[in-house]
This record gives sequence, structure tokens and C-alpha cells, in this order.
Amino acid sequence: MFGLRLPRMAAAMIAGVFLVACLGLTIFYLRSPHLTLRVTTGLAGSVGQKFVSALVAVSTAAHPRVRFELVPVANVAESAKAMEEHKVDLAIVRSDVSPPTNGQTIAILRRDVVAIVLPPASQIKDPARLSGKTIAIPKGPFQDYNSSALDTILSYFNVPPQAVKRAFLPLSEIGAALREKHAAAALAVGPIGPGEAVDVVAAVARATRGTPEIMAMDEGDAIAKRFPGFESIDVPDGAFKAHPATPDDTVKSLAVSYRFVAPETMLNVVAGLIGKSIFQAKAKLMTVTPLASQIEAPDPDDKTPVLPVHPGVAAYLSTGDQSFLDSLQQYFYVVGIPLSLIGSLLAVLVGLRTNKKLETDQQRVYRLLVIADAARTAEATELDALETEFHSIVASCVNRLAQGSSDAGQLPVSSLAIDHARRAIDRRRIQLERANGGAPPGDHALVN
Repeated sequence: MFGLRLPRMAAAMIAGVFLVACLGLTIFYLRSPHLTLRVTTGLAGSVGQKFVSALVAVSTAAHPRVRFELVPVANVAESAKAMEEHKVDLAIVRSDVSPPTNGQTIAILRRDVVAIVLPPASQIKDPARLSGKTIAIPKGPFQDYNSSALDTILSYFNVPPQAVKRAFLPLSEIGAALREKHAAAALAVGPIGPGEAVDVVAAVARATRGTPEIMAMDEGDAIAKRFPGFESIDVPDGAFKAHPATPDDTVKSLAVSYRFVAPETMLNVVAGLIGKSIFQAKAKLMTVTPLASQIEAPDPDDKTPVLPVHPGVAAYLSTGDQSFLDSLQQYFYVVGIPLSLIGSLLAVLVGLRTNKKLETDQQRVYRLLVIADAARTAEATELDALETEFHSIVASCVNRLAQGSSDAGQLPVSSLAIDHARRAIDRRRIQLERANGGAPPGDHALVN
């Protein structure tokens, strides 16, 4: 009975620790915000700022326990840097502008075609023939990034960047520059739909009173492999102008993408839930900003080395919706596994302590048996030493039992050993007194 009490108490204590931990997790889940996400925003009035504002408004209404902390940045390069330096949890980046090495894609916000727009009847058929020419680029916050994209394309065709002059012009002057041959082509980076590419094509068509052409890049796949910030894209006929169609047939070109990214260290379940919220809120986001119409889910099988798909988003897209219990279970795995390891460690420590107590008690019992055996033939001096050691062991046993540092289960065994040693010493003491002729009366019962 006494031997079972301590293990039961230890088990009860461990169970209590787990109960308190589970209760604490439950209270944390019910009473506190699940997430605080730091997200980059562009300058006031920019495309990025409008999208993030819309996302925060829709997400906060749908998930009141998610709090967003907005981090303003000057441009997409600063946004990528903030992600790489772990200053934010979510960021809008452009695939060809210093993509963060630790960034993984949650959603593709927009794909922009890198279109080289040519005036009607142009003799320029590939980027190599732009050498020695001037290309017009619309003025704006992305003009330098677009110019750098052109440098990358030219390098593939072994054309030095300085061999192609740049004229940064307002959109209203682009068409006139091509008509008057101040520029041989125009560079437009925009989506298939409303945006810069459509506007540049319209401006050139009005100024030249003809049908502009879009330079085909049949080497698009090879360029994308060499420069992973780009991707090959097929631009369908009439993508930028319907009547007459521009282009007049499907052409291969290059594109860059604007992506909503998270660090690779973000929990899969968190990344999956963020992606799910964006994709399911697309219709609501479109009511706030038309830019949301171009949001698309990344390909789960995409193996690109630049901004790969986050595993949590890939799992969501591949397996479908995750239930609340599945998501919560993953949170408990993250916290529960360390708790279970701690619980196991505590159990091991309790077991080691119990074993140490048992070993110490067994050594004392064994020593008492040795004393009893030695007392049978000990002389007077030796018997005094054995009796002194016996008293020391008995005192130690009593003190350890009182302090709780002795195994209560060993109490009956220790009592028997103490009694056995005590009787052995007393018998030998009587024998020695009789041998000396001084045995006390009434001691025959003890001897026999």
C-alpha cells in the first residue's frame, strides 16, 4: 500500500501538468488573437497600398482575431529587403526585383507582360536589332525596374545595355515619339487587361493611325531558365487591342509577376490559411479594388528556384480545405510535442530518483545483514564497532524516512533487517558475558 503511493502521486502531478497546459492552450485559443502579421505597404495611393488596404479590410471582417501591422516601404525593392531581414511576415514583391532569398509565394497578385511595342511595318523583329536604337519607356515609379528588365533581356542577345538609349516619357508622348521616329519601339510592362501595356498600344495606334506590333520572343523559355525572375507567357491575339487585333496572332513573350510572399519559416498551417483567405475573398476584394481580379493561385507543382510556392499553400491547393480541427491539431502538435517530451523527461527523472532511493535503501539493508553475520563471531572490541555502525544506520534510516527521501515501500524490509541485526548483536553480547562468567540472569531465553 505504502509502496504504491509515491508513483501514483507522481503520475497525478504529471497528469495535472498536462491538464493545466491544455487548459492554458484552450484559453489562449479562445481569448487571444491567433496571429499578428506585419505586412508591407507601398506609398500612399500606390497599387500595393490599395491592395493591402483592401486585403486588411476584408480579412479583418472575416477573421477578427487576426491583427495586421502595416509597415510602409518606398518600393518593391524595399519590400523584398524587409522580408529578407525578417522585419515583416508578408510582403508584396516583384519576381525580377531583388526577390528575397527566404520568400515563398502565398498568392500571385498579377502577371505583367514585358511587351516591346513596335510601330506599324517596323523592320525590327528581335531584341538584337534594338542595338543603336532608342526605346521609349513610360515615366512612373517602376520605370527604373522596367529599364533593368530590358537590360536583362538584351544581355541574353549579347546587346550591351548602353547600346540601347532610353527615353522616359509621359504616356501621352509615347505615340508621338514612335511616329516621329525619335524612338524605334516602346517598352510596356503591364497585365493582359487594363494597365500600362494596353495604354501604350492604344497611344501608338492613335499616333501612327495603324496597328502596332508586339515583338515575339521565341526564346522566352530559354530566357526564363537563365533568369528565373522572368517566365515565358503566350500573349493571345487581341490581348492589348481588339479592333484591329493587337497582336494579330498569339505571340510568345516574357512576364514578371507581383507576388504576396511569406518567409519560409512561417508555419504551414498559417500560410495555408492566409492563402485560403485571399482566394476565397477575391470577389469581395474586387468590390474594393479592380486589381484583385488578377489574383491567382500559384501552381503547387511549380519548382522555380525564385519565390517557390510555400508548402502550406501547396498542401491547401492540393488537398483542398482544411477543417478547423485539422488546423487546430497542427497547432497542438507544435506545442504538444514539446510538452509530451517534457512530461516524458519528468517521468524519467522521477523514475531515476525512485531507483536511487531504492538502491540506497537496499545497500543499507545489505549492510545490516553483513553486521548481523559478523556479530556471530565478533570479539568484544569488534562487537562494539559493529554496534556503533548499527546505531548509525538505524538513525540514518529514521531520518531519511522522516524527510521523505527513503522509499516507503522498503520500510517492512528495513525493519526486519534492523531487528535481525539487533538480535544478533544482543546474542553475541550475552555469549561473551557468559564466557567471562558474568552472564545476567534470565538470559537463557535469548540464547536459546
